[in-house]
Amino acid sequence: MILMAEVECFLYEPQSLKQKRSVIKKIITRIQNDYNIAVSEIDYQDLWQRTLIGLVTISSDKIQAERVIDQALKLIDSFPEIERATTNKEWL
Repeated sequence: MILMAEVECFLYEPQSLKQKRSVIKKIITRIQNDYNIAVSEIDYQDLWQRTLIGLVTISSDKIQAERVIDQALKLIDSFPEIERATTNKEWL
């Protein structure tokens, strides 16, 4: 089972792309280290207050895949400098 999630987020504090990249890199590194899933910024690289993050996990169990993605989403929500706006999940 392959589960993909696209997470659109808003960042309110960064005043430059450099500050945005710092925040995004911190979040992506933490997700990769804690949950061992593929994570990348997949859109809005040129906008400093908006991002689209892609998360992908592969598991033999559908419930386990959903659990890992949901935990990663909760981790994103725990960062005060980013606000999750929309999330789209898709089974591949």
